[in-house]
Amino acid sequence: MSTQQAEVQSEAAQTRRAVSNILKGSAGNLVEWYDLYVYTVFAAYFQSHFFNSQDDLQAGLEAMAVFSTSFLMRPVGAWFFGRYADRKGRKAALTLSVTIMSAGSFAIAILPTTQQIGVWALILLILVRLVQGFSVGGEYGTSATYMSEAATSKRRGFFSSFQYVTLIGGQMLALLVLVILQNTMDKGALTEWGWRIPFAIGGVAALVVLWLRRSMEETVSAEQVEAAKVPAVAGVAQPGTMKLLFTQHWKPLLICIGVTLGGTVAFYTYTNFILKFMNDTSGIAKTDTSVINFWALFIFMLLQPVYGIISDKVGRRPLLLWFGITGVLFTWPLLSTLAGTKDPFTAFLLMLGGLLIVGGYTSINALVKAELFPASIRALGVGLGYAIANSLFGGTVPLLGAAFQKAERVDLFFTYVTVAIAISLVVYIFALKNKKATHLDREQGDAWNRPAKDDDKDKDLINA
Repeated sequence: MSTQQAEVQSEAAQTRRAVSNILKGSAGNLVEWYDLYVYTVFAAYFQSHFFNSQDDLQAGLEAMAVFSTSFLMRPVGAWFFGRYADRKGRKAALTLSVTIMSAGSFAIAILPTTQQIGVWALILLILVRLVQGFSVGGEYGTSATYMSEAATSKRRGFFSSFQYVTLIGGQMLALLVLVILQNTMDKGALTEWGWRIPFAIGGVAALVVLWLRRSMEETVSAEQVEAAKVPAVAGVAQPGTMKLLFTQHWKPLLICIGVTLGGTVAFYTYTNFILKFMNDTSGIAKTDTSVINFWALFIFMLLQPVYGIISDKVGRRPLLLWFGITGVLFTWPLLSTLAGTKDPFTAFLLMLGGLLIVGGYTSINALVKAELFPASIRALGVGLGYAIANSLFGGTVPLLGAAFQKAERVDLFFTYVTVAIAISLVVYIFALKNKKATHLDREQGDAWNRPAKDDDKDKDLINA
């Protein structure tokens, strides 16, 4: 066998291994985000069982407030699972997070209502959502890290984009379940008990993923795991610790927060809040808005790998600039037009237009963040940076949007989204470089065929 043939076979084997690991990692991501999104998708049907308000807008506001509480636990989950993943391995952390999410879904599926146990129903709902927020807080950073490390060097953009394929797929799956139940059950039965079905489905699916993740390959080196077991020495920061993150990698952490801020606000606006927004402002029937949301998200999901492939050719930064510039220019026109449209097809085109803009961020943001940190602190740095921005800005989008709607000042919400994107655009322009050497390039193979330089080994270069 020639050297060239051996190299081709080796590359094919690496690709097969990467595909296998990405599928196992992303399957859990899909289920985790399905379990998270199913709450908002079915909120209109179960809110009367936990919130006493007779005003639909007020009850919706209270439901979104409970949804937002789960984001309070995101930073805690990111810290716990990030530290766990950097010290014990990605596989162990991802397996634990999906186990916790499964338990939360089963709990909501059997949760007593306010009519049965009074205010304790709401308290229990909040507690379960906090636990699920803890789980998702760990899932994002660890899965972003795992997929970036498991990908082949020349196709990192393509492979890592599947984090958002499955993240969007989780929301799509929740919408699909909604559409099926809306067409197979009458509204009364769906409101009375049918809303429990999707939570039970999520719990069962998570158990399946738990079995799949047992055969994932580990991407953390044995040396790093052993280093984490060594007793702490004064002045020496161990892998996966806050001391290491804040003393040696605080700049990448701040950049990670800045990269996430505008993207997470735009993402939750166009994928999560937009369903309630259309239901309340457009006058389009709920069954139609569900279908609009489903097909727009389906196209959006399919485009993630396309954006990822483009980033493997031109670099990551151009896609972020696409998102930032078009987001600043078109957010207000898109949302204000959507608020007044009565035509379902027009609403579909407007939503899809917003998602095409957001795709520049969603497809490659996980990889951009993973490239900022070395393996010893990657899961913690990515997870905590994302969780802070997500908790403060992305997770509050449904609550802020509902509050502005109730106050009849939805124009201020459009401004909020635009300003958030503008802040991240500044970060993309001034804090990121295109096609520069990263920690991932040094650890897992160079993405751009650059010759290795000895004097670059310890540089903390920032790349997009």
